[in-house]
Amino acid sequence: MHELRAALIGYGLAGATFHAPLIASTNGLSVATVVTTDPERREQALREHPGARVVPTVEDLWERAGEHDFVVVAAPNDVHAPLARRALDAGLPVVVDKPLAPTAGEARALADHAEARGVLLTVFHNRRWDSDLLTLRRLLSEGALGDVWRFESRFERWRPEARAGAWRETSAPALGGGVLLDLGTHLVDQALALFGPASNVYAEVDHRRGLAGDDDAVVALRHRSGAYSHLWMSATAAAPGPRMRVLGSRAAFVVEAVDGQEDALRAGLRPGGARPWGVEPESRWGRLVRGDRDEPVRSEPGAWPSFYARLVKALHEGGPPPVDPRDAVATLEVLDKARLAARGCDTDSPRPPESE
Repeated sequence: MHELRAALIGYGLAGATFHAPLIASTNGLSVATVVTTDPERREQALREHPGARVVPTVEDLWERAGEHDFVVVAAPNDVHAPLARRALDAGLPVVVDKPLAPTAGEARALADHAEARGVLLTVFHNRRWDSDLLTLRRLLSEGALGDVWRFESRFERWRPEARAGAWRETSAPALGGGVLLDLGTHLVDQALALFGPASNVYAEVDHRRGLAGDDDAVVALRHRSGAYSHLWMSATAAAPGPRMRVLGSRAAFVVEAVDGQEDALRAGLRPGGARPWGVEPESRWGRLVRGDRDEPVRSEPGAWPSFYARLVKALHEGGPPPVDPRDAVATLEVLDKARLAARGCDTDSPRPPESE
């Protein structure tokens, strides 16, 4: 199989820390082109990927579209959809960093366009391969928890002051900013992947720091399967709660620490190195709890590299994408409803009948 050449649009946190290292460490993939206008990021990209071409504009990329096998959109959220559409029109498969778009309507239109063009579109919902989620899936398959009654999941941080230049924190939701579209995208995607579609959505969404982007939210889902999900996402939590607590009819599963793959990538570690990737030390394992009985549960290794390994297989063999873009649309539908619910709007009324 020939090596697949990636064009990476954006070399900020997502592009430089997550996508480029995972692409470069995946057999059969290479970073061929990086698009960035920032001089410092240009030098960083050349230093970290000496075989790559670095260009300042997407127009430079489109002019040489035929020299690439797929495009990764890791630019700010508000341009995800138009950049992905342009790549699809050039006949190039596309990986879009989450969220697929700021709203479900934009995401749905993009997924429709990809289907009409017959070109692969997928979304980087990498936290489907977190250690804690993979461990929970194993416990569910073993029946260790019994019937799941409630799934509690959190990504909480303590950032009482917004970071300078942090567009995710300072931009309005219409421009892709806010904690719902950042951390909330992961939490809702995980809940839907585990327990299926939501029939009801309740939410509290706040701007604690007075910024355009929401920074503190709680989203509660009732799934059609009967389970409930309570999801917390915050930049203003002075005492972050446990990463995950899952309550079932036979036992509970509790995880305190966040999966370590992001910290590993930020520290410069790479999959395939001397250290086994994604392995959590026993001190960070979750616990199986039955009242006053408490025992550690061996953690499954985190597996973010699986996303790009699956992409290689999909592009070579024509199989399904690593993440179905319709899943990303469903996640954004929940987030859209969460904003309405937080404003006191009814999100559960039936749709009006279509005219005949």
